[in-house]
Amino acid sequence: MTERKVLGVCAWLADKFGIDVGGLRILFVAAAVLGLGSPIFIYIILYLVKPSEY
Repeated sequence: MTERKVLGVCAWLADKFGIDVGGLRILFVAAAVLGLGSPIFIYIILYLVKPSEY
């Protein structure tokens, strides 16, 4: 997996659902900047849930 940037969460989700990793990263950053929900908290939870190979 060469798409990993920080913790690999967006790359893992993009691979799992077959979507563009760049768009997913933009979505996470936009949600964090706009304060929609708790994207940082969700990101950390997804990091703990994802398999270690990502």
